[in-house]
Amino acid sequence: MAADPSTDPQTARLDRTVTWSVIALVAATVLIGALAPRAAHPPAPSAVPASDPARNQSCAEWGDGCKVCRRIGEEIACSLPGIACTPGPETCLRGAGEP
Repeated sequence: MAADPSTDPQTARLDRTVTWSVIALVAATVLIGALAPRAAHPPAPSAVPASDPARNQSCAEWGDGCKVCRRIGEEIACSLPGIACTPGPETCLRGAGEP
């Protein structure tokens, strides 16, 4: 009859190998995450160009080909982008006071 798998030395050795492999993989993942360079921070508000339609009060509606944003009073409302959309540069679509 076959040996009990819980007391089989070969199974126990394989279990230890798998356990240590998982521990090593988790440790390596944590180390890579801790040591990898961080993503660049977004530019400071003063570094945003003056041609940015969202900051230009004379632009009432703007878009990037994927989403459209509209200024409603003091608030800004934007549509959701499509699933496979590649945004382009933001451009003013309608100036303030235009129909």
